[in-house]
Amino acid sequence: MASMKELRGRIAGVKSTRKITSAMKMVAASKLRRVQNQTEAARPYADTMRRMMGELAAASQGMDPSTLPPLLAGTGKDNVHLLVVVTSDRGLAGGFNANIIRLARQEIAALQAEGRTVRLLTVGRKGTDVFQRYYPDLIVESLHNDASTQKTAYALAQKLAKKVTEMVEAGEIDACALMRNRFVNAMTQDAEKLGLVPLPVVENDGAAANKREDGAIYEFEPDGHGLLAQLLPRNLEVQFYSGLLESAAGEQGARMTAMDNASRNASKAIERLSLTYNRTRQANITNELIEIISGAEAV
Repeated sequence: MASMKELRGRIAGVKSTRKITSAMKMVAASKLRRVQNQTEAARPYADTMRRMMGELAAASQGMDPSTLPPLLAGTGKDNVHLLVVVTSDRGLAGGFNANIIRLARQEIAALQAEGRTVRLLTVGRKGTDVFQRYYPDLIVESLHNDASTQKTAYALAQKLAKKVTEMVEAGEIDACALMRNRFVNAMTQDAEKLGLVPLPVVENDGAAANKREDGAIYEFEPDGHGLLAQLLPRNLEVQFYSGLLESAAGEQGARMTAMDNASRNASKAIERLSLTYNRTRQANITNELIEIISGAEAV
């Protein structure tokens, strides 16, 4: 059994840990409110643009792929896939990073089983550390996840979009997908894969088709190719930007929940240690009393 001195030291240590976890919870909650507002503001624009570009991809089906921009229809091959995996730079966020890393590893295994070549562009130190250990030869580039504000998030999104565009146009990759956590609420973040190149085709059901007038004629200004040259890179930037904000909000929500659980567990541990300490103290007092009484009776 631990001595009273050891128990006091354990109780003091757990109380110190609880102070840290409680402070981290409050900091995460404060950051979450700001990032959540930014995420919810950017989500409708990103979803609408993704749907619009998907309809554009659907309209281009049947056309000669060589006449279409690579960002729209791909390179015409399906050999080299680039996965952009977004994790956080910091830990202490529960299963936030583990979930997206697990999904990425499953996707890598599935693509390699089909004979595809996989390339990785990692964003965030936590994911980079894991992939450098398991897939060092697949990593094209690693970036820090500095998406703490709208300005830094968009700057990072522009860098990612430029890198992907250059690789697609150079024929280095045939397809690209973004893997990140989608923010649902403070307790739930869904790890998911988002196809970017070639653009996923939107399948309109009958109900959706009935809501739109048939035979609509669209006029482009500038011409269609000029418009696509502007829209396609912008779509990449918007999707990366939204994905980074989703990941940032999910990270703060996961960290707030994890620190709340840690604080609760620390409180329970303090209660158990305090109970053990009081019982040990009472046992020591009882033993001392027995020794005093036994000594007095002997005299």
